[in-house]
Amino acid sequence: MSTPGTLSVIFDLDGTLVDSEPNYYEAGRQTLAAHGVPDFTWADHERYVGVSTQETAALWKREYGLDASADELLADIDRRYLQLARTATRVYPEMRKFVELLASAGVPMAVASGSSPEAIGAVLAGTGLDAYLRTTVSADEVPRGKPAPDVFLEAARRLGAAPADCVVLEDAVPGAAAAHAAGMRCIAVPYVPAQAGAPEFATADLLLPGGQAEFTARDAYDWLVGPTPSR
Repeated sequence: MSTPGTLSVIFDLDGTLVDSEPNYYEAGRQTLAAHGVPDFTWADHERYVGVSTQETAALWKREYGLDASADELLADIDRRYLQLARTATRVYPEMRKFVELLASAGVPMAVASGSSPEAIGAVLAGTGLDAYLRTTVSADEVPRGKPAPDVFLEAARRLGAAPADCVVLEDAVPGAAAAHAAGMRCIAVPYVPAQAGAPEFATADLLLPGGQAEFTARDAYDWLVGPTPSR
């Protein structure tokens, strides 16, 4: 039986806690347009959901043959994204309720994200989630981004929690793979429903194929404190 006293919860940020993907798409679209790629679509963007901004910039440089360095592209994306993140980020209502429910039960929580530390801070402050989520880890602070487990293991370390006592909430394939590699339980809430059948999501302990439309704070909390599922 899991109890709040032995549990820590680690949230992915983008697409899991907040619907920031439209902001990342717009920042990326503007950046690519400024560098001579005018036709970047939402379908193109979906291929990079769950990939860190740093890695996305490096991929774009190669895939689009851009003259700018990956660091220059990253700075451009971050600058444009931060302008949007501070004022136009929507928290999923049931996720906000879930965070509040965990906070009231005294469950330690952290955010582990592929976004930059500045972007994480801007989103949490702009949405008021910073009142509950004070422990954060960016992929910029660890050697490898998702699907490597580094961000989740560092989040557990900062919380003083054993990986086996941590539950990750994730929306993307690389994040589900990272949670599994970290030896943590995972609630998967796919941002792109068409990806719900990916083998990485099959490793999740609780998979909601319909994404946020299926997620409720109370059901997730009851699952967490119920009998620990056998692997």
